[in-house]
Amino acid sequence: MSENQTPNQDPLPLRRPGVFARLRGNFLAGLIVIAPIGLTLWLIWTVVGWIDSWVWPFVPAGYQPEALVNWALGYPEERINVNVRGIGVIIFLIFTVLVGWVTKGFLGRSFLRWAEGLVSRMPVVRSVYSGVKQIAETVFSQRDTSFDRACLVEYPRRGIWAIAFVSTTAKGEIATGIPVEEQKVSVFLPTTPNPTSGFLLFVPKSDIIELDMSVEDAAKLVISAGLVYPNEKNPSEPPKLAAE
Repeated sequence: MSENQTPNQDPLPLRRPGVFARLRGNFLAGLIVIAPIGLTLWLIWTVVGWIDSWVWPFVPAGYQPEALVNWALGYPEERINVNVRGIGVIIFLIFTVLVGWVTKGFLGRSFLRWAEGLVSRMPVVRSVYSGVKQIAETVFSQRDTSFDRACLVEYPRRGIWAIAFVSTTAKGEIATGIPVEEQKVSVFLPTTPNPTSGFLLFVPKSDIIELDMSVEDAAKLVISAGLVYPNEKNPSEPPKLAAE
């Protein structure tokens, strides 16, 4: 046997994880299951409580849950305190539907135009109102004004790619001011992990790469900082190819 040749050695037996390692693994596995459910329930509970706290001050004292419960039980005083979450949300939804129904009519549209004309003559209030109205119309409009495509764009320099969302085609002064002959598009480049903030970019259409993944999947990828891909089994393939 030569000096460079080593005799066959049995592989070392695998060490079983200790008690603390197994407990840590079970804890992390349980945390993966509990965290999304807990955060979702906490978010719903918080939003419902916030809406209730905003709605209840406008409800007369005689129609508060405590007053109604004590009246139904025949107590002259408020002996029972009731904290019912969700009723304020129901009142808010009914009130919003009624306001939308009224503003669709002739009288509602006339009153709305008169009120907006009054607001437009107020120096500071008109700027705040117009900005909030444009945001609300963009977010809650039933027209097709939301992002419909995810794309890749080189940012902040050549060779580095970032996920963005195609919004609309550049129009007006923006389209004519950019010294590029081809079509320009406006894209929103979100930040990680908060996709509600970001940058508005106007780029030539040839400089973007459209993706097959949906806007929701691209948003998940941004929020998770690249940890959650649309196709978990094979991220190299789009979700629709994996489904087929």
